[in-house]
Amino acid sequence: MAEEQEDYRKYLDPKTLSKIRRLDLKARLIVEGFISGLHRSPYHGFSVEFAEHREYVPGDDIKYIDWKVWGRSDRYYIKQYEEETNLRCHVVLDTSESMLYGSDRALTKYDYACYVAASLSYLILHQQDAVGMVMFDQDIHKYLPPTSTGIQLKQILHEMSQVKPREKTNMGVIFHNLAERITKKGLVIVISDLFDSVDNILFGLRHLRHKKHEILVFHILDQFELTFPFESMTLFEGLEEYPELLADPRALKKAYLRELDTFLNDIKKGCRNNRVDYVQLHTGMPLDVALTRYLAMRSARVSKGGTGGKT
Repeated sequence: MAEEQEDYRKYLDPKTLSKIRRLDLKARLIVEGFISGLHRSPYHGFSVEFAEHREYVPGDDIKYIDWKVWGRSDRYYIKQYEEETNLRCHVVLDTSESMLYGSDRALTKYDYACYVAASLSYLILHQQDAVGMVMFDQDIHKYLPPTSTGIQLKQILHEMSQVKPREKTNMGVIFHNLAERITKKGLVIVISDLFDSVDNILFGLRHLRHKKHEILVFHILDQFELTFPFESMTLFEGLEEYPELLADPRALKKAYLRELDTFLNDIKKGCRNNRVDYVQLHTGMPLDVALTRYLAMRSARVSKGGTGGKT
């Protein structure tokens, strides 16, 4: 029993949680919902904060007439207010085979991605918002609807600990399916190594944006993928149905890094043009530092009414 508990709690790092729990992951959009939380609802009611006036119509409660406006204009206007409502967030986690890569075999890209997912899920629930989990490779194989109940974090941690990445991915199809499946606009957090074509990825992200969702992309890479430090003849293991390759890495390094740079720039530019937050993380980065820095920058941008982009 203790070993099982350790399996699903291993992705909650106390050092990371202690730093990020003070930062609100507020959305820049108007979200739909009914539960009191941190985020404004588009549904007008008579609740917390004044929003605007509208002309009185028969049947309105006269106690909400603004008599000061009537005194100035000799016309009846009703005060309308905005509710505070909870954010609905979907954490979309890549569980395809390429996420198994790790230059430090003790920490794969999938492990690092799970630490990110667990930390953000904890933060969202801590601020009394709703979080759900989507796990995908070439298909969506697990969907936990968003909820703010106390048991949700345990369920998310359990599901992540059970996954054994083994399939290839098709991100465009996955994002299209999600865009049709998620009916209420909210926050979609994608955590992936983006092992797919740029066009396919951006096509799917545009569909989610068309549905008015706000999107954060955490691009998880291994530190060796960014630096390609190999020197001697190396057998490169194929993932997601790619074959093995025996090669001299010194002959490949320049071309590899050039292709990688082009790919990263295209992804960043595409995200920026579609108002998608893009955050690149690698497995050598201390997670508490990386997340705290991003969330602080995001909070500052939200306060100033900033738009999505790259970090």
